[in-house]
Amino acid sequence: MVATGAAGTTSRRVQPIDSTKVAVRMVGVGKRYNGHDAVSGLDLEIPTGSVVGVIGPSGAGKTTTIRMITGSLAPTRGTAEVLGEPLGRRSRRTRERMGYLPQKFSLYPDLTVLENVDFVASLYGLLFARRFRRRRQVLELVDLWSVRGRRASALSGGMQRRLELAAALVHEPDLLVLDEPTAGIDPLLRRVVWDEVHRLKERGVTSVVTTQYVTEAEECDLVTLISEGRRVAFGTPDELRRMAFGGDLLEVTTERVFDVAGLGDAAGIHGVQQTGPRDFRLVVEDAGAATADVVQAITAAGADVAAVRESRPTFEEVFATLVERHRAQRAAATAEAGDGGGDGDGDGGSTAAAPTEQEAA
Repeated sequence: MVATGAAGTTSRRVQPIDSTKVAVRMVGVGKRYNGHDAVSGLDLEIPTGSVVGVIGPSGAGKTTTIRMITGSLAPTRGTAEVLGEPLGRRSRRTRERMGYLPQKFSLYPDLTVLENVDFVASLYGLLFARRFRRRRQVLELVDLWSVRGRRASALSGGMQRRLELAAALVHEPDLLVLDEPTAGIDPLLRRVVWDEVHRLKERGVTSVVTTQYVTEAEECDLVTLISEGRRVAFGTPDELRRMAFGGDLLEVTTERVFDVAGLGDAAGIHGVQQTGPRDFRLVVEDAGAATADVVQAITAAGADVAAVRESRPTFEEVFATLVERHRAQRAAATAEAGDGGGDGDGDGGSTAAAPTEQEAA
């Protein structure tokens, strides 16, 4: 997934996704609180065995979306299926195939670390031998085995987060739903969490992960960006980069001062931005195929190329570009609808700001 020539990136092995099997499907899903839309018109299709990130700022609707997937909230409108069953008619077997890590601590503060994990495992029907093995495995994974006898109330916030992750994993679910799993934990453990998510994927486990850490989009096979309760974009990290900028990006440095206007309408160049007297950024359809043509066009315009490389924008740039574009489009649609006397949304939703996820909960 990492482009050639991109500095400061690391690669990871990408497991294939069976796009013919869907773990979660949501069509036109919305949730209203007190007359406001926390989530509006959400379409989402999550292939089985994939890692899907739900990314957005606080109050964007991530937790509301997650709680509808788990079945703890019913959508106000739209349809949804999880593991082949519609929301509202979910069997016990389907619920047992899911693991959920909520945003807030929800285990028993008076029980020890080991007792909490053991209790959750028993709720999912794990018999003693398997329960005995799994509770140690998951507590060692999150580095809590050494404090297994400590009460949950005596743990730090980060340790409580790790304990909840262990409880979500203990019964080896087919669908793992993680709401902000890396919030409040150190970078080393954050890496452990993502390594475990990727390991589970190799076993066919589907993971849905919400996060405010935009850079964690790189850990996902697919990413849905949510802002103000609406889906802004959905695709692979590379597809979202192309959506944001209209293609691949090339950073070019010339030997002398060069005016990008000299490129004229060179074939294959969709956009040009001058970033310095000798530096500019080009938007092209395909960076690999266009490089030679770009060099030729610059040479024909009377300059020599000192360097040309593919640019890989950070996901912060991608996120900001897509969200700002989405907001501008909504503002324009609202203004147009106001002139015409409509609400502009087409879903009957209020244009007022939705409550934060904490208020919605």
